[in-house]
Amino acid sequence: MTIAETLVYSRPKSFTETQSHYCPGCTHGVAHRLVAEVLDEMGMREHTIGVASVGCSVFAYNYLNMDFVQAPHGRAPAMATGVKRVYPDRVVFTYQGDGDMISIGTGEIIHAAARGENITVIFLNNANYGMTGGQMAPTTLPGMKTTSSPNGRDVETMGFPIRAAEMLSTLDGASYVVRRSLHNPKNIRMAKKAIRTAFETQVRGLGFSMVELLSSCPTNWGITPGDSLQWIEDKMVPYYPIGDYKVSQMVADAKI
Repeated sequence: MTIAETLVYSRPKSFTETQSHYCPGCTHGVAHRLVAEVLDEMGMREHTIGVASVGCSVFAYNYLNMDFVQAPHGRAPAMATGVKRVYPDRVVFTYQGDGDMISIGTGEIIHAAARGENITVIFLNNANYGMTGGQMAPTTLPGMKTTSSPNGRDVETMGFPIRAAEMLSTLDGASYVVRRSLHNPKNIRMAKKAIRTAFETQVRGLGFSMVELLSSCPTNWGITPGDSLQWIEDKMVPYYPIGDYKVSQMVADAKI
């Protein structure tokens, strides 16, 4: 008697076979996979151009099997704007971390959203500068210890964390701005659906879209990969609530 084999999991065509350089337990790889799956399902791989930022995400072009360009630190939205205006028929997206997008790149992301640029932004928030040693980032939580805030983030002297989704949602040019997380299967499924909606928003010409993804960084957080996922739920989600922060009437009417 033979047992029928059923394929239930495979590598998306938009995903390369390159071995990951990310630390064990880092959820950048999960985010890459979701982007790849969505572009495959939409049949858009050959029509997509990604813009890689500076940080842990800098090598996104090694893993996502499509055209890519590399942007200077924080300038991915500006570069994506130029690419989209030259190739308006392409799907153009940036892939950025918090140390890139909400620090040196704050001006670029705000004005891209304010202009309503028809691009998509995938934003990974792991509450620190992951690539350069775990320093305090604009998203580091109050009291959180990092290599540059060893006694914890003191909001009286260091300021409060920036909530990117809430901030960008106030801009008239933004059409779809949401926050999701990558810390368990349920939230990963929700994240994939949001990424699909963000890309569909762009394909239909409805304007700026951004998906913020709460992501783990067990190496710099100094905890195990398993504990880092629980840390997201216990510490990050209360400060960065998961939800839809801006769904324009056009996006709602499109029923994406």
